[in-house]
Amino acid sequence: MKKKADILDQPAINRALTRIAHEIVEKNKGVDNLVLVGVKTRGAPLTKRLQEKIKQIEEVTVPVGELDITLYRDDLEKAYEQEDPLLKSVDIDTNISGKHVILIDDVLYTGRTIRAAMDAVMDTGRPSAIQLGVLVDRGHRELPIRADYVGKNIPTSEQEVVVVHLKETDEKDQVSIYEKN
Repeated sequence: MKKKADILDQPAINRALTRIAHEIVEKNKGVDNLVLVGVKTRGAPLTKRLQEKIKQIEEVTVPVGELDITLYRDDLEKAYEQEDPLLKSVDIDTNISGKHVILIDDVLYTGRTIRAAMDAVMDTGRPSAIQLGVLVDRGHRELPIRADYVGKNIPTSEQEVVVVHLKETDEKDQVSIYEKN
């Protein structure tokens, strides 16, 4: 793959997350009844960052959780033709029934990952609402899913790939677009 452009650097990612945190607090009229749930891999550290930003705004620590949606994917057979999938974790330490769950992921593309994440959440409990926050929305939806909170809309072609790097997983904060070969 060939890099086309860097879209977000560390300060821009920080500003986007600060804005999303404020929007979450505003839309939900505070933080009572909220649970933030990150979709592994990069949604999880974004969730922790949002938890910290919301704490700075509201002086309340919102509960967080993590989902590994591997076994919920509708392309599981295709993704694991060579090997058996491993059961991954749903790590939500709080009861989500009746809560407003905000799913957090790095990139929204076809919507299939979020559909799988919603299935995993529903298997864990029955929230009163599920909202979606993403760092990047790149378009090309295959399912009728839209984000409630978006850090940056980046229109892309099908020949492009959006790559998110975060300090927690990749030692730097950066969002770039690459051209497929």
